[in-house]
Amino acid sequence: MNYFISGGCKNGKSYYAQQVARDTAREKGLPLYYLATMIPTDEEDRARIRRHLAERDGWGFETVEQGTDICSCLEGTTVDGNPVNPSGVFLLDSVTALLQNEMFKTDGTIDLGAADKLEKELTEFAKKTGNTVFVSDYIYSDAFIYEDFTEEYRRGLAQLDKALAKICDQVVEVAYGFISEYK
Repeated sequence: MNYFISGGCKNGKSYYAQQVARDTAREKGLPLYYLATMIPTDEEDRARIRRHLAERDGWGFETVEQGTDICSCLEGTTVDGNPVNPSGVFLLDSVTALLQNEMFKTDGTIDLGAADKLEKELTEFAKKTGNTVFVSDYIYSDAFIYEDFTEEYRRGLAQLDKALAKICDQVVEVAYGFISEYK
């Protein structure tokens, strides 16, 4: 079963998603993978990564660092060198970071077609695995208008979130620690 979990930043989405993924893996007797999509750029990012690692310590996750080209991880290995089993349970945290990495390249270029590319890849990933928990930040609802590239990023994330909500079996919003199920 594929899940889509969205909500505001730092509202408990990742912790809830970890519980869903762990419980699904235990129930089905499948390997459990954490797809780490953030490519850290500063100390705040590294601190967030340390916090997430500590939160899931002992839960049975095998970490796969995959900041771009998400489907390629299905043919790769975990951080510990173990092969990835596409039949396992995956926690992809987060779609937000994945789009950032795909759109704003490390060489300074910007790929305005990144959302279209990712929509296809995430749809393919969901179909291939069948047991993925996708996490995304709800960052496009405020009334502010930002510079053009930021607005393009927000539109792209909204596009991805709509696509994932459509193809996932469960759609959940986590806000201020409250969980609302929509599908």
